[in-house]
Amino acid sequence: MKRRLWSSVALTAAAAALTASCALATAMYMTSISADALTGRWVVSDTAVSLTFREDHTFVTEDFGRYLEAEDCGPSGLPSGRWAFDDPSMGSGDEAVTHGSVLTLSSPDCTVSVFLFGEEDDPAMCPTFDPDAGCPRTGYLRRDRT
Repeated sequence: MKRRLWSSVALTAAAAALTASCALATAMYMTSISADALTGRWVVSDTAVSLTFREDHTFVTEDFGRYLEAEDCGPSGLPSGRWAFDDPSMGSGDEAVTHGSVLTLSSPDCTVSVFLFGEEDDPAMCPTFDPDAGCPRTGYLRRDRT
């Protein structure tokens, strides 16, 4: 009986450690960039998906409706709107914030969260409901180098 109890305890502890490590891994791999580093065109390689950020906190997208997170935004999937970094103390986009690791893209009809991962000098972004899940469906957006 004691052996079965210890096996259950060990299994529960392992599951808890794996769950905690997933959240920790996301925090370790998220990156913070400045608004200057954000502005410009971001693309998913080998697709028509793109997201272009402007200095005036506006953005435009191409084929962004492929992301599950943008499907609720209508048939065009959030074609344009305003962007802001999330302020951790406020929990939503604030255009006064000049750098961050989470963005809010918004239009009158829709809001989408975008998370930044990787290295500060080579970030990737992912519109997702769950940053631990990554971007398996459409892919990560990276700065357009062309």
